[in-house]
Amino acid sequence: MTESTRYPKTVNIKDGEVVLELMTAASEAAVLVFAQSLPTHDLLFLRRDITQPRVLAAWVAQLEAGEIVSLLASSADEILGCTAVVRDEHSWSPHLGELRVLVGPAGRDRGLGRVLIQESFLIALGLGLEKLTAQMTADQTSAIAVFEEMGFQAEALLRDHVRDQSGEKHDIVILSHDVERFQSQMQAYGLTDLY
Repeated sequence: MTESTRYPKTVNIKDGEVVLELMTAASEAAVLVFAQSLPTHDLLFLRRDITQPRVLAAWVAQLEAGEIVSLLASSADEILGCTAVVRDEHSWSPHLGELRVLVGPAGRDRGLGRVLIQESFLIALGLGLEKLTAQMTADQTSAIAVFEEMGFQAEALLRDHVRDQSGEKHDIVILSHDVERFQSQMQAYGLTDLY
C-alpha cells in the first residue's frame, strides 16, 4: 500500500478522532499557523526554524521533490500534529531516514504522538529505509519514552547542541531504530500486508 492510497484516513485517539493526510503545498499556510503556535522549546530539535515562511517553503519544495514525506493530523480543520520522514538519496546514507514528530498542546496525552510515529514507521518501510533516527531535547522525557516504547534506542547525546532564543543551551538526544531488522521480523511472521 502506498502513501497516496493509505491517506487520508481517520484514526481514533483519546477523546476523539483525527484525520491523517499527506502534507502538500496546499497545506503550507495551515502548517505555518500550527508551527507558530508551538512553544519555541518544542522546535529546538529541528535543524531549521519552521516558523519562518521561507523555511516552510523549502520544506514544501522538498515534499514536491520526494525528499520528505509528511503527515498532518487534524481535527475540525485544526492541525494537532505533523511528521516528516526525511531522506537524502544523494548522501552517503541513502538507507537512513530521519523521523521528525511535532504534537501541539491540544494533541498531547491523547496517544497522537504514538499514532504519528507508527504511521511514519510504515512510510519508512514503504520507502525501503533500513534505519530511522529521531532527535529531541534531552528534557523531552515523555517523547523519549514513547519512542523507546516503539523500539527506538538511545544512540547519542549531543551536549549543548542547540541554543534557544534566550541564549540557553540544550542537549540533544538521538534515538535510532533498525527498520530493516523489524521488516525482516514482520516478513517472518507473514505480516507484510501492514505496509
